[in-house]
Amino acid sequence: MATAVAHHDETFTQRQQQVLTAALELLVEGGAGLTMTAVARRASCSKETLYKWFGDRDGLLTATVQWQAAKVRQPHVDRWRLDAASLRHSIEGFAVDLLTTISGEVSVTLNRLAIGHLGSDKQDLGAIVLENGPLAIRRRLKPVLEAGREARLLRFDSSEEAYRSFFGLVVRDVQIRLLLGETLVFDATAIARDAARATEQFLSIYGVEALRN
Repeated sequence: MATAVAHHDETFTQRQQQVLTAALELLVEGGAGLTMTAVARRASCSKETLYKWFGDRDGLLTATVQWQAAKVRQPHVDRWRLDAASLRHSIEGFAVDLLTTISGEVSVTLNRLAIGHLGSDKQDLGAIVLENGPLAIRRRLKPVLEAGREARLLRFDSSEEAYRSFFGLVVRDVQIRLLLGETLVFDATAIARDAARATEQFLSIYGVEALRN
């Protein structure tokens, strides 16, 4: 069995991104029965190229989830010159990316498939989605929160606890409602509004006076 090739979320070439987009489309269309042959056909590339890039099917699945999760971008902040305005902007932008991504058809499909694998002999997708989706996204914001604490703009004992609070304020019950099949339509205006609201609520809990209205 080939060894899966590890990728950093943002190191995929443009051609690899096209292949991963094709894999995501196939997952949405056909569920967990993703094959290297089907991806190669959809992306107009050879299976040999897929094996060279991703190692095996699990490697391809891992890269596919990484590529989807990479849409929630890591905020870039200057830890030495961080101020209230830039911290608020970074957190709110992350909230926009998070809501946009989790409410999309691809994320809903991946989560449903991962849940469907639990309790079966095919639990690989669940582990892949957990590690390269929610946990990877969490790791992108926690350094920003910690930088805010170092700059004395935020107060909390645990960045993990602070992130969980942030996630709950942003996502609320949206994810579970989508997973259960409710039709929720989020346009850019609604997402921006919800992200701003969640950011304000988060800062009212953890922010120092400079970040509170």
